[in-house]
Order: sequence, then C-alpha cells, then structure tokens
Amino acid sequence: MNVAIVKYNAGNVYSVVNALKRLGIEPLLTDNAELLQKADRVVFPGQGEARGAMEYLKARRLDEVIRNLRQPVLGICIGQQLLCKHSEEGDVDCIGVFDAEVKRFQPQRHEEKVPCMGWNNLEVRGKWREVRDYQVSPLLEGLGEKPYVYFVHSYYVPVCEDTAAVADYILPYSAAMHRDNFYTCQFHPEKSGRVGEKILENFLQLTIDNG
Repeated sequence: MNVAIVKYNAGNVYSVVNALKRLGIEPLLTDNAELLQKADRVVFPGQGEARGAMEYLKARRLDEVIRNLRQPVLGICIGQQLLCKHSEEGDVDCIGVFDAEVKRFQPQRHEEKVPCMGWNNLEVRGKWREVRDYQVSPLLEGLGEKPYVYFVHSYYVPVCEDTAAVADYILPYSAAMHRDNFYTCQFHPEKSGRVGEKILENFLQLTIDNG
C-alpha cells in the first residue's frame, strides 16, 4: 500500500512514520502534490503553529491539493485543526474541509493547565452518529468502551456535526472527526499504545465508500 505523509513545517512527523513502519508500511514523506494525489492513503500529522503551517501549505498550493483529495485522509493533532475553516491560533483561515472554528482552551480553575497534556478517554459517539446515521465512524471501530489516548494541545475544535468522538478537558470538544473521506484525531494515535495502533490499522483498511 502506498501511504504518503504530508511534509510541512510541523514537528512530531517522524513518530507517525515509525508507527506506520511497525504496521509494515513504508510511508513516503513528501510535499509533492502529484505524489500526494496518487497515494492510496494520505496522513496529515504534526505539532506546530497554525499560521506558519498554513503559510507553508498555501505557498505550495498544498491547501488546495489536500482539500480535493479523494482517498482516505487522516489528520492528526494540528492536522485536524488545519482541516477546519479557521483557527484562533494566529487568526488564520485554514483548509476548510470541516465547517468549524478552532478555539484556544480558556482555563476556568487553577488546576486546568494549558496545554492539555496527557491521557484522556474518548466517548465514541457525538452528533456525527445522529446526523449521518452511523453508530461509529469506521476509524474508531473496535476500540472498546471509553478508550484512553494521548493528547498534547492548546487549541480544540468544538463539538459539531462532524464530531466522531468527544473528550472532556475544561469542556467537551471534538477528539475525532469524520466527513466523507476525511478522518481526524486531535490526540496522537502513534503515542496511544494498542488503541492508537488499532486506529491506524482501521485507517489502512478503510475503503473509499466509508464516508
């Protein structure tokens, strides 16, 4: 299987490369539009700052390329946020696959620290189930009840019609999203043990009509 990882100015990309290698995949790390379009799967991961990331993508017209991909795409961490329409981080317009605004966590109590960092459980449900009439997004099948995954982030996507799983830190927010061929995780599956490995396996097994 040909899996491409979007190369841009974001950190933590190589942990995703290594996670895929453990599953027998040798991914291609690239910012070449043609190679991304031809891939069987595209992963859009990373940690970083939204404005700088969007400047890199727009300079190479990769925002348009990513928006128009038709194969399964997995956004991870800032990858989820950049697939939304706008981010408060740098006050920047993003790729716009999801009609959602990325917000910064606003602590309400002393013990609520930003960034949110550590393990938290998922509630695999959300409005996505009600709107799309699916029980579970195929990305999240077989995870068990309220699985634990690893988060590191200061910004979040509010619960919306594309929410596939919810986590709660300060407030409930979109821990995973799904629209058509686009799947996302705010958390890091590559750092989430067996649960994260299962999510990556699910992604590799997706078919184009799962949206």
